[in-house]
Amino acid sequence: MSDPLAGSPTEATASAPAYPMPRATGCPFDPPPALKAMQRKGPLTRVRTVGGSTPWLVTGYADLRALSLDPKISADNTRPGYPQTVPSDGEDALSFIVMDNPEHARLRRMVTAPFTAKKVEKLRPSVQRIVDGLIDDMLAGPTPVDLVEVFALPVPSLVICELLGIPYSDHDFFGENTHIIARRSTSPEDRTSALARLTDYLGDLMGQKLAHPADDLLSGLVPRVQAGELTRQDAAQMGVLLLLAGHETSANMIALGTLALMEHPEQLALLRESDDPTFIAAAVEELLRYLTVVQDRPRVAREDIEIGGQLVRAGEGLFMSYDMANRDPEKFPDPDRLDLRRDARRHVAFGHGAHQCLGQTLARIELQVVFGTLYRRIPTLEVAAPLEKIPFKHDALIYGVHELPVTW
Repeated sequence: MSDPLAGSPTEATASAPAYPMPRATGCPFDPPPALKAMQRKGPLTRVRTVGGSTPWLVTGYADLRALSLDPKISADNTRPGYPQTVPSDGEDALSFIVMDNPEHARLRRMVTAPFTAKKVEKLRPSVQRIVDGLIDDMLAGPTPVDLVEVFALPVPSLVICELLGIPYSDHDFFGENTHIIARRSTSPEDRTSALARLTDYLGDLMGQKLAHPADDLLSGLVPRVQAGELTRQDAAQMGVLLLLAGHETSANMIALGTLALMEHPEQLALLRESDDPTFIAAAVEELLRYLTVVQDRPRVAREDIEIGGQLVRAGEGLFMSYDMANRDPEKFPDPDRLDLRRDARRHVAFGHGAHQCLGQTLARIELQVVFGTLYRRIPTLEVAAPLEKIPFKHDALIYGVHELPVTW
């Protein structure tokens, strides 16, 4: 076993490359070239974070999946050595995703039921109505339009608001604050303030649900609060997590996926001309693999563990690089090629193991409806700006585009 960057913390910091890394100009859908070079050298490499720590970056598909199931690896962001993705401790408010079992499992179970495959499938007609209604509005208005503003963001926002029991009329408020939280460049003070505003908002809403429960997910937490299993603050933080995850990820996938398809017209044609639900579902899996908008998650070793011949010591941080695992040629041949006919079902765009995305079934249905409807209903849809003019979210925790002008 070897540690190429062993030695004093100063030496390790000086020799480890900065992370995250820039993408290549003109290749906005591919991971940074430096990451690809690191992956070729081996499954683990040290990197340097904004805070100066030097965690390990896990880029191999098999190693990432194995580590995601290993109890020696912790998601608890209060543990020493846990690598921060941004210069802030605001992630403390993100409920069970930064906890380990059994507390993680206890809290997660409280909101699992509405996200089961059977229950989420019942939402498909509602998602279809939302998508069709927004397309109707687009077709009735002028062009060009920003697809992010008029379609990509409203689709998952309307769905998650209905599921949680949040008034969609407040979408400007929570949209503004989630954007602040999702930017890597946001100051610690601004991120903490944005999280506090959202938590206060959800706390007030939980107060209304406690007095007048309805048929929605937040109201489903009322008995837990009344029984003392959750505090109102706990319930509010869970609501913040679900609100953030429920619209930011899908919105970015819709816009970025549309742009990627426009840049691969032969693949777009396959999707536009198909009404086969099985093919559309497979195409969504490939787009999820190819784009991987949630690029990584931090972890920390509870105990010494050997990974790919490398010793990771207790207390050392790791970044699970989902985007690089999804571009691992040992798992996905010719991984940098978008191929909607590929069997990409075992990708890790939603993570893996106990902490994999709770809302992945809902996200899949949203994307299946969107990608199976938008291009058939607007077959002449095209991007109204050159690729180099599109503002990509290079500074965001969730990758995508800030806006996408389209016409038809």
